[in-house]
Amino acid sequence: MKIYTKTGDKGTTALFGGTRVPKHHIRIDSYGTVDELNSHLGLIRDQEIDTHYKEMLMHIQDRLFTVGAILATDPKKAVLKSGKERLNIPKISEENIERLEQEIDNMNADLPPMTNFVLPGGHQTVSFCHIARCVCRRAERLSSALNDLEPIDPLALTYLNRLSDYLFVLARKLSFELDADEVKWIPEKQ
Repeated sequence: MKIYTKTGDKGTTALFGGTRVPKHHIRIDSYGTVDELNSHLGLIRDQEIDTHYKEMLMHIQDRLFTVGAILATDPKKAVLKSGKERLNIPKISEENIERLEQEIDNMNADLPPMTNFVLPGGHQTVSFCHIARCVCRRAERLSSALNDLEPIDPLALTYLNRLSDYLFVLARKLSFELDADEVKWIPEKQ
């Protein structure tokens, strides 16, 4: 199988289902940002962190491929006139979201309560988490904008929202475990 197809040389690409759209289409931007997020999670997973976090990140990466598939599918081509699904696209489940929430709750249980916003940084691994969180928020914003134009699976949007929360708490938890400074944001007086 060749990597290059030459079909995108004129600035268009195909969605699942065959519809061609410009490469700057919001749908492409949405799933491209999810792909970018997935790469950042791989970078976090490559750090010296607990095996549990690595396994959870691997699971999340799998779920992000599912979110990407949902976003890369032309909704008009996904379902037959009979209502039956035409394409075998995986789904995000309530259980996937609940798993993120459980992980958030478990990590939060060991952390001091937040009293201020936290400045990103303190340790390279923590910074990678904050970058991933920001990319996740961008993916969520783009997917939300796409949803205004062409409705997408609401659980995919919920998953991205919860994932950004997970990444924030993971950053705090790793700060705690790595004994890194968690610098509170206290606005400078003018």
